[in-house]
Amino acid sequence: CAGDRLENKTSVSVASWSSLNARMDNRFATAFVIACVLSLISTIYMAASIGTDFWYEYRSPVQENSSDLNKSIWTDFDSDEADEKTYNDALFRFNGTVGLWRRCVTIPQNTYWYSPPERTESFDVTKCVSFTLNEQFMEKFVDPGNHNSGIDLLRTYLWRCQFLLPFVSLGLMCFGAVIGLCACICRSLYPTIATGILHLLAGLCTLGSVSCYVAGIELLHQKLELPENVSGEFGWSFCLACVSAPLQFMASALFIWAAHTNRKEYTLMKAYRVA
Repeated sequence: CAGDRLENKTSVSVASWSSLNARMDNRFATAFVIACVLSLISTIYMAASIGTDFWYEYRSPVQENSSDLNKSIWTDFDSDEADEKTYNDALFRFNGTVGLWRRCVTIPQNTYWYSPPERTESFDVTKCVSFTLNEQFMEKFVDPGNHNSGIDLLRTYLWRCQFLLPFVSLGLMCFGAVIGLCACICRSLYPTIATGILHLLAGLCTLGSVSCYVAGIELLHQKLELPENVSGEFGWSFCLACVSAPLQFMASALFIWAAHTNRKEYTLMKAYRVA
């Protein structure tokens, strides 16, 4: 009888162990899948944010295409020697948009020697100019456009950080995805701690990039005040970067929690099994 009771207790313990292990596996697997989905969405958002030109948008009144001054501004905007003040003047006047790689303005498609017809969207075209690597790392001046005013170190490094940090963030997420894939192949949650840490660093880089961009825009507008009837606002590319940061933090928290808790409970169960 004593042997039967001991056997029954052992069977119950094994069944309880199996049931608890299955619940744990389901919980960790769910957390891992949710973290992967969040990571994928944040990567897509970050890549779209880097590749589009709507981090900041200006809204200005319609400019007449017959103005010689406007033609001169368009020419200077497209020039390889355009400085910060030159291309920003064009952005202010012609509904400009600015991204990390390009700057764009909306200009009339044709020039008329007579009184121009009523303006419609069909008469406007978007003209974009890419920032060269030299422009990305070029020093910003205390007085934009005046090379004798001295170097503004704060704006210079803010611009460089806003350009470099998104790429660092994207690279960290891609490297984290490789480690996560290795974790799936090895059928282990332990490597996901590294994935979580990489996503945490990526989120900090994204947050730093957004902060640098906001600070840089505010400092620029202090140096170059917006003309009358011209307004500016952050665009949807900037919003994608803002949304990407919390997604990266949430994915990081789930990865780290799943790996850490799994290791802790695995240790407790191992001790219970030995006992």
